[in-house]
Amino acid sequence: MQDVLRQQWLDVRQRLSSMVEPGSSVSLRIAGKECMWWGRLEDAAPTCIDWPVQAMGDSQTHHAIYRARPDVGAVLLGGGDFARSLGDFGGVMPVLFDEQARHIGHMGEPAASLQEIAAALQRGGNAAVIKGVPVTLGTTGTRMALNAQLFEKCAKAFTLAKASGAKMTLLPWWVVLVANGRLMKDEKRATQCFARGEIPPENRGY
Repeated sequence: MQDVLRQQWLDVRQRLSSMVEPGSSVSLRIAGKECMWWGRLEDAAPTCIDWPVQAMGDSQTHHAIYRARPDVGAVLLGGGDFARSLGDFGGVMPVLFDEQARHIGHMGEPAASLQEIAAALQRGGNAAVIKGVPVTLGTTGTRMALNAQLFEKCAKAFTLAKASGAKMTLLPWWVVLVANGRLMKDEKRATQCFARGEIPPENRGY
C-alpha cells in the first residue's frame, strides 16, 4: 500500500504542477499508519513523515488537517491564481454550483493558525484558506486533484464576479442539501475505511 500511495503522490504532483503556484505542497495519508507521504510539487519524490510532526512548516499544517478530519486522505496546500486571490474577498466562497456543493461543500471561516484549523473544517468542506493559503482536501489523491481543479474554476467565477460587481445567484438551498448530503456520506465511508487501515474507494459518479 505504501508504494502504491507513493506512486499516486507522483501522479498527483504531475497533474497539479501546471495549475498551482510553485512551493505548493501535497500529502497523502498512509492508511493504517501514523504517517504521510509529503513533498513540494517541485520535489522529485515525496518524503515519508511520521506523526506527530516535529519540524515547523507546511508539513505541520498537513498533519493538523489530518488530525482534524479523519476522512481526509490527501491535502494540497497551495492553489491556482484565483484560489489564492480568495483572501482578498474575505476568504470564504459561497456555494454557487451543484458540482461545488457535491464535492467541495461549505467553506469555513479562514484559519489564522494551526489551532483554528479544526473549526475551519468542521462542516466537512474540502476547501479552506489557512494562514492566507488556499487548501484543498480529498478522500484520495485523485479526488483531491479533481477538487483542486474544481476549486480553482469556482474561485475564478466568484472572484471575477465580486471584482466586477456582478450579481451572483446562490444555488437553491435544497440542491445544496442533497448534494452536500452525498458528500457527507462519502466522507463517512472514508473515515470508516481509514479506521480499518484501508484506502477509500474512488468516487467516480455524481
